[in-house]
Amino acid sequence: MRLTAGTVAPAFATSDHLGHPIELNGARQNAVLLSFYRYASCPICNLRVHELTQAQPVLAELGLALIAVFQSPATTITDYVGKRPLPFPIIADPSMALYRDYGVESTWRGLFSWKVLTRALKAFASGYAPGRIDGPVDRVPADFLIDQQGRIAIAHYGRDIDDHLPLATIEAWLRAQPATQAA
Repeated sequence: MRLTAGTVAPAFATSDHLGHPIELNGARQNAVLLSFYRYASCPICNLRVHELTQAQPVLAELGLALIAVFQSPATTITDYVGKRPLPFPIIADPSMALYRDYGVESTWRGLFSWKVLTRALKAFASGYAPGRIDGPVDRVPADFLIDQQGRIAIAHYGRDIDDHLPLATIEAWLRAQPATQAA
């Protein structure tokens, strides 16, 4: 079931792919972007993580913490998306428990479009080659912008495998928040 804006974000306590504890429950110092992806070798997913890595300094200055979730095991994350240093944690969720809690969806329709093909070619040209597939290949991404009170401010469910919440939308929401939110 899809979550909507105003809903309390489902709480969790787990560890990232490196074994560091991570939790999301209730009020926090910073807003959070919780981003769900396909499998760790997905070229389009790796390109999005690269874009978030580049945007992270500005997003952090605006008071946003980032958490990524992949349907792959930790070892596969380390081999692919996690092989480069990242400024935010990645959660390995091969059981897809968090995917179920947040209502993240799959659709074969999301695999086929000119937009997806164009984005895949850009990912390949950037050095992101496909590899091992863990979990549903037809998984579409989802992004949740969670405010400091632990409520979902924006729930974005992808229509295709490249449909994430635009960075401009994230920045605009952060800039519209009271000055006390920025860390």
